[in-house]
Amino acid sequence: MDIFYPKVCPICQEPLGRDRNGECYTVCVDCREGLVDITDMHCLKCGKELLTEGEYCHDCQTRNHIYTQGVAVFRYTQGMKQSIYRYKYKNKREYAAFYGKEMYRVSKDLLRLWNIDAIVPVPLHESKQRMRGYNQAELMARELSAYTGIPMVSNMLLRARKTTPMKELDDKQRVKNLKNAFIIGQNIVNYRKVLLVDDIYTTGATMDACAKCLKAHGVSDVYFVCLCIGQGF
Repeated sequence: MDIFYPKVCPICQEPLGRDRNGECYTVCVDCREGLVDITDMHCLKCGKELLTEGEYCHDCQTRNHIYTQGVAVFRYTQGMKQSIYRYKYKNKREYAAFYGKEMYRVSKDLLRLWNIDAIVPVPLHESKQRMRGYNQAELMARELSAYTGIPMVSNMLLRARKTTPMKELDDKQRVKNLKNAFIIGQNIVNYRKVLLVDDIYTTGATMDACAKCLKAHGVSDVYFVCLCIGQGF
């Protein structure tokens, strides 16, 4: 099958090679080296890479986020932007293998520290998921669950109404757009510390909306891991 349908790199889309053990790479070596990891100099709240020394980005200094803490894997560069676009809109769901592996690399020590009870993907509205055929956050969450052994609970959160695409809105509009957008989908009495998974973090409005819903139903701490994030200052 690999001869006729070779696995391709999620960044450059060229066929992937294999390591010494015969295992197929999840990304080609050159593309992996070209991606920009979030450095140790990042915001201690949201995980944005900081351009100057400090503990928190400007956003987290001026806004009280509802979530507890978060971390991200890559800077949102052009290469990752195109990769995520294909992943979400061109049915490239196989990219989740690479994304989940990188999420685990970055978050594994934190997940032990945070003592996470369940991994929860940020939900899509049922109409959008039906049209797309899958929830991109759920595929990544499933990969992360497989690496960590932490259960993924895909129906803990549901999106109650269809919202406007966030990229079209400013900060205030994002918060208003997500007001009462999420509801609890199942009994969560056994979960105290929850990890949210999503592809891109911009202002934190989505994470805050999810965290507000979860905390209203008994969750004590809500953390997150995102694949990409912008820069702070």
